[in-house]
Amino acid sequence: MASNKSLVPEAKQALEQFKMQAASEVGVPLNQGYNGDLTARQAGSIGGQMVKKMIESYENSMKTGSAR
Repeated sequence: MASNKSLVPEAKQALEQFKMQAASEVGVPLNQGYNGDLTARQAGSIGGQMVKKMIESYENSMKTGSAR
């Protein structure tokens, strides 16, 4: 079952900023707090953009040798 708990609670604020940035990049109007009025497509595009950027970041770190 899926959980909404962060593995690293200290990263919560950074993840919120990352989510807001991803929403802005795909043109989804995301607000602080409640966003229940978003469509599944809008929410999915935010998550997809976040994953895309995380993979890109990891690939770049592999190129430079800084990946674990």
